Amino acid sequence: MIAEDLWSSLPVPGIVVDREDIIVDINAAAEDFFNQSRKGLKGRPVWAQLYVKTDLSEPMARARDNLASLHINDIDVGAPQREAMLCNIRIAPLQNSDGQMLVLFAPREVTSFLSGRTSATTSVKTAIGMSEMLAHEIKNPLAGITGAAQLLSMNLEPEDRELTDLIVTESRRIVKLLDQVEQFGNLRPPACTVVNIHDVLDRARRSAIVGFASHMMLIEDYDPSLPSTWADGDMLLQVFLNLLKNASEAQPEGGKIRLHTYFDMSLRMRKPDGSSAKLPLQIEIIDDGPGLPAEIAENIFDPFVSGKENGTGLGLALVSKIIADHGGWISVDSHPGRTVFRIALPLAPPGATP
Repeated sequence: MIAEDLWSSLPVPGIVVDREDIIVDINAAAEDFFNQSRKGLKGRPVWAQLYVKTDLSEPMARARDNLASLHINDIDVGAPQREAMLCNIRIAPLQNSDGQMLVLFAPREVTSFLSGRTSATTSVKTAIGMSEMLAHEIKNPLAGITGAAQLLSMNLEPEDRELTDLIVTESRRIVKLLDQVEQFGNLRPPACTVVNIHDVLDRARRSAIVGFASHMMLIEDYDPSLPSTWADGDMLLQVFLNLLKNASEAQPEGGKIRLHTYFDMSLRMRKPDGSSAKLPLQIEIIDDGPGLPAEIAENIFDPFVSGKENGTGLGLALVSKIIADHGGWISVDSHPGRTVFRIALPLAPPGATP
């Protein structure tokens, strides 16, 4: 049994699994990585929570039988609520534990823990809790503040109304921010139907080109044979509009955005029951802008992380949440002159009709 104080203060995510690779315990750093609580993860298959491209169940079984350690360096590791990142994994048997194994993995983004810095990663679950609290504690009083300022302005001279107008303007701005935060509290699952990706992309393109992307050149590069997916069309439209808007705002002087779709059977993702799911439908939104700031690129899908001067950092977090709710995967590859947001989605079930 690991000493509780050492276990809780370990600076890298750690998991203890039993002989069947079921999670027995996790430490605080692992809770941060998974964006889930210890209670919520205990009893689940570990390989349904750690998404790795290589099947590690057999190497772990050999390490368990031989009472040996297993080291895997530079491997992509993801989780249900976060994109994959490069990690080093260490697996070792726990002495006198009837087959229990200790799994430690060190994501590149948490190497700062080793220098004593606390992780700044914020979970979507935390954002949901904040939305409920903020809506109740802040939004309602703001309505009173706005109303009081408007009443005061009625008795002021025009030249003295600047301050009350400022109060009203800033109060309304905060309300709009809270409206965005509240979207994380909407736990309604997607109303999935058979969806043609190109139909949704075309809706997003036509809306963008007459609005926020009127200064951009939008290029369609579609695979016309792409089959349908199983999704909520309105939610996907929200995702595509958000990504197009970000690409447009990154290039105020104009530029190109390419909408690219293709089929790739190589991408698979583990499901909570331990099985794997294919995500062959690939959608890329590619721009030739300046790229994401290096300091936030790895955390761009976390709530409240933004590269915009006045950004809320909620748009891409919501995009990530919607794609995850669809059983899909989203990632980004960005450098100056080329930023690619890539979305992978499953096929519609056999026999499903629009």
